[in-house]
Amino acid sequence: MSLLPLTIATTDYDHFRDIRVGTVKPEGIDLNWLLLGHHECFARFTANREFDLSELSFAKFTTQVTRDDTDVVGLPVVCSRLFRFSSFYVNRNSGIETVEDLRGKRIGSPEWAHSAAVYMRGWMHNEMGVELKDVHWYQAGANAPGREEKVELNLPDGVRLTRVKDKSLSELLAAGDIDCAIIARPPTCFLEGHPDVVRLFPDYVDMEKAYYERTQVWPIMHIVAMRKKIVDEQPWVARNLYNAFLESKQRSVERLLDPAVSRYPVPWLATYAREMRDRFGGDLFPYGIEENRPTWEQMALYTYQQGIAHRQFTPEEIFPAGLMTKVII
Repeated sequence: MSLLPLTIATTDYDHFRDIRVGTVKPEGIDLNWLLLGHHECFARFTANREFDLSELSFAKFTTQVTRDDTDVVGLPVVCSRLFRFSSFYVNRNSGIETVEDLRGKRIGSPEWAHSAAVYMRGWMHNEMGVELKDVHWYQAGANAPGREEKVELNLPDGVRLTRVKDKSLSELLAAGDIDCAIIARPPTCFLEGHPDVVRLFPDYVDMEKAYYERTQVWPIMHIVAMRKKIVDEQPWVARNLYNAFLESKQRSVERLLDPAVSRYPVPWLATYAREMRDRFGGDLFPYGIEENRPTWEQMALYTYQQGIAHRQFTPEEIFPAGLMTKVII
């Protein structure tokens, strides 16, 4: 049988390494793998569907998969996941010391459909009493001006969103033109030691551990999306891809847990990884639907509340039917 050729674009992740270099091969499939920056993956797949599969922002994916005529489907394969209490940066002159102090303030993010910001806006709105309409929101590029929204939005009534095209969030925050930025990576002004820019939650690690223990949510930033036509025409493709991604991830975790073969020359990294494995119930980086249900469901709620998803979805709706069917021999 000839192999089915598929093109995929992602960033370079160790948990994808074995499938990318061919050590792990998805049965019946020949993958042409493009290593691109994740913003390029997002833009090219969202605008033109240039690839059969692509790394995609989870938030942006929810917009596309909930369209009435959607042409995409997801794989429950996690490209990146990060807790995000570290992502709040404030100008100390704004007098912000707690999350409640953000009420009535000016908060920026690189895009409205920015997964890191979606999770934290949802946390503020649903758990901390700082509602979406209580803030004046701003959108601008993180460290350079000109970044634009990549998907359509339907902002809730009462939400104020100002787009700034000629300045970056870093510039706005340093100048005090916004009070806070929710941003995936530290802004340049923070990295360069601007005296007025600090983290709102310097104890973010303890906060994130407690948050996970309470909610079992481990925020997913990027997943693998694919053209729905492929699965419609050849349903076997999704399961074979998932199986290969899962084996590749397991090999990566095994390397991480073994200090003799780890790719990263960091002392005690394997010891820390084992501690995290135990904290997360035995799987350092779970794939799958049931394994991540609280996280899928939280993003479904938050993206719908924030006018990103067209409707609130269930995890089973956004992945190929029957993908997680257990096979017992």
